[in-house]
Amino acid sequence: MKLQETLRQVQALWPEVEINMDAPSMTAEIRCKPKEVAPLCDWLFHQQNYHFGGLVVEENGRWELYYLFVGEGERGRIQVRTSAPLEERRFESVSVRIHAADWHEREAEDLFGLIFEGHPRLGDFILHDDVWGEGVEPMRKGSDLKKILSKRRPREEWRPIRIVDVPGAFVMPIGPVFSGVAESVHFQLETIGEEVLRAFPRLFFKYRGVEKMAEGRSADDALLLAERFAGATAFSHALAFSMALEQIRKVEVPERALVLRCFFAELERLRSHLGTIEDICNSTGLAVGASQVGILEEEALRLTGSLAGHRYLFGLAIPGGLSRDFDNETLREAVSRAKGIVRHLEEIERLLINTSSFLDRIEEVGIVRKDQAREYGLVGPVARGSGYCNDLRKLQPYAAYRAFEFRTPCEEEGDGYARLRVLFAEVRESLRLMEQALSELPDGPIFVESEPAAGVALAGVETPRGTTWHWVRVDEEGKIQRYRLITPSFINWHGFHLAAENFAFQDFPIILATFGLSVAENDR
Repeated sequence: MKLQETLRQVQALWPEVEINMDAPSMTAEIRCKPKEVAPLCDWLFHQQNYHFGGLVVEENGRWELYYLFVGEGERGRIQVRTSAPLEERRFESVSVRIHAADWHEREAEDLFGLIFEGHPRLGDFILHDDVWGEGVEPMRKGSDLKKILSKRRPREEWRPIRIVDVPGAFVMPIGPVFSGVAESVHFQLETIGEEVLRAFPRLFFKYRGVEKMAEGRSADDALLLAERFAGATAFSHALAFSMALEQIRKVEVPERALVLRCFFAELERLRSHLGTIEDICNSTGLAVGASQVGILEEEALRLTGSLAGHRYLFGLAIPGGLSRDFDNETLREAVSRAKGIVRHLEEIERLLINTSSFLDRIEEVGIVRKDQAREYGLVGPVARGSGYCNDLRKLQPYAAYRAFEFRTPCEEEGDGYARLRVLFAEVRESLRLMEQALSELPDGPIFVESEPAAGVALAGVETPRGTTWHWVRVDEEGKIQRYRLITPSFINWHGFHLAAENFAFQDFPIILATFGLSVAENDR
């Protein structure tokens, strides 16, 4: 079914909605009353099988809420939009029908003070009640740090919520302080014995308010925030931000830049997956395997640094193209070095899959079913390891991906081993894509100038961890009015408890490693 047919059905079922469609980009906005939002979103998700992308809240003299849905190919992308006066803060919860909206609504309640009626657990989310209390609302227009700090009223009586209430039940706290480079996150594991019955991750200890910091800044300043809030995936997030600005400015990016963007996005994916595979080996106590993969990750970082001038590709993706060009011979040498890395990784893979003590720790452990992955809106290798194959490069191709031949690795088991197999397969596919990009790289410029323009746009990119969405609104002076980040780690942390529950305590760090999560990307 094409997007036009979906919209015709929407108009028939909800005659009062207003529909605007942009045919070239295959996107549509459905504007409806607040009471129509929940049933309409439910219909798109459950009846039309659209993927839930996220929630954007804006305060523009009125409340404006946008629920994002993504279809495959000609099914396009749909934004369900509703509005209400600022005095009206109550909206029907969509998460009751689409659980993937759960954390998005909790975030909107904490940061904007909106109330989603029917939601079972609002509050104590991003702004922890034992530090901030309720009613701070830092994302509201006109809020400033001094007022926010003066309004802070910590709840001294705060205690973690417990679910398991039976004789012998106890809580095992883990974190938020860890050794090494591990970031701050607190896990509350409830049990009555050997198995974890309930797992609650408590994040945002280092919430930085990147979205708020971007407001009023120039596009160049906001780009620095976009590529630095999660440095390990800097290129992907800078690319998404740049693509949103290009939509607003109506910029046609040169073909050479589009192909090179794919080249570097896949190089970043290859390097990122090596880091995740290393963490999985470490979590199982396989020190030799972890060291061998760690050497390959360092080789990939050195390759990236020597090629682009920065080990994590900072400063490369910019609105209008790329900040520098590369001669074809240098790119061929980079592909040759990447082939050597992948060849050595395949040797390690063969050793791993023939090591029974390693497989015993990840097979049939940390299982997430396909229906759970869809209900939680999981993305990236985590979703694809459960048979939920929602790769944005295939669903809604961007840059030059439409011109390339590649497959999206998918497994069905949903366990740690399935997620590991997806990572290995995606490394090989990334190398294939880099080879294709090099062979099809056209001549021409890699950057086009553009003038600041007012407008709003949404852009998505398939980062190494999954789909990210960057929503950007710019005023006539080119200043950022609203910057909304929907990151893959924010999505997948929401569903992590599915894998951790009903497995033994000793499996917990292994399950966590197979998810490849980033706290920094979540705590933006």
